Amino acid sequence: MPDPKSNKLTRRHFVGAAGAGLGLAALYYNWPRNEKETKNPALQTAPEAGPSLGIALAGLGMYAIGELAPALQQTKRSHLAGLISGTSSKRKKYGKEYQIDDQHIYTYETFDQIADDDAIDAVYVVLPNAMHAEYSIRAAEAGKHVICEKPMAVSVAECEKMIDACKANGVTLNVGYRLHHDPHHDALREAAKTLPLGPVTSIQSEFGFRMKDLSHWRLHKELSGGGPLMDVGIYCIQAARYCTDEEPIAVTAREYKTDPETYYSVEETILWEMEFPSGVVAACHSSYNYRCERLYVAYSNYHTAELSPAYYYRGIEGNLGKEVFDFGDHSQQAAHMDAISRSIYDGIPTTTGGEEGLQDMRIIEAIYKSAQNGGIRVSLA
Repeated sequence: MPDPKSNKLTRRHFVGAAGAGLGLAALYYNWPRNEKETKNPALQTAPEAGPSLGIALAGLGMYAIGELAPALQQTKRSHLAGLISGTSSKRKKYGKEYQIDDQHIYTYETFDQIADDDAIDAVYVVLPNAMHAEYSIRAAEAGKHVICEKPMAVSVAECEKMIDACKANGVTLNVGYRLHHDPHHDALREAAKTLPLGPVTSIQSEFGFRMKDLSHWRLHKELSGGGPLMDVGIYCIQAARYCTDEEPIAVTAREYKTDPETYYSVEETILWEMEFPSGVVAACHSSYNYRCERLYVAYSNYHTAELSPAYYYRGIEGNLGKEVFDFGDHSQQAAHMDAISRSIYDGIPTTTGGEEGLQDMRIIEAIYKSAQNGGIRVSLA
């Protein structure tokens, strides 16, 4: 149990809680979080016995290069095996930096040739949202496992096509839900199943940041599929689902704009409520016009859990009841990609499959429907 002198829930306590009835699986949370730490021998991790999943990154933008590529230098059961980009300077620069031979580097025009590349086992699609379905399906048709950044696609119909394509080609499909491999969120997920603080009574969740650059694809619906709801509001949806261990039965939503010139094609700020079968209501909001990042859960015995910041790559802080989290450094992305490798090679199920992404898109479509119709209640039954 946590040290009564410190009231901090550490990695050791978190993993050890399995024997105390919380059923928390052993996790892998010793990952560096920047270039300096990556080169620190004390933080290197030894490869784990078993096959290593060779992953090609499709799209070499900020997230792929700033987070995924460095994480793949720290994984135990996966590694960076290929690069796909439409920009020659990126292909050259990152091919050299990560020592990827030219034969494993592709353009979007040569993308389908990965079918003949035995070094690549999976493609991680890190492209604008509207391109997720096309390149996930093409990767599946090339016989490669698919990891698709969230949101999985821009419509329920696209999600279903992706699932069908992966099944037809005998490959797996996972969505980039990195927080399924974060110890803070794992603790809240497990609390919903084991009820150490009693059943959940209410949830508040928010995630937003300032996005005003009209040259960015996120502000153009034809590429993004939507605004902050699709981009970061999806984390609030995810949290409400796993903090209750239930699926919503209805939603209501409202959209607000103070700057219609900037947010001409996507929502600026959106507020929504999700109703669950137990009677719990999750009150959520997301915005591209201000910074917010918090998850608050109230339980029936008057205890609460709070994460603030709640959803970022690192630096999450918070508590579960009276216990303050203290998990140290870890890489959500490295743990996630290794989990996908274990699911493929060892048969260990993941919680980030295509059906998970499809369910979020069903909820997102219902939220948009409500907001576009004056906040009407939209049933998900």
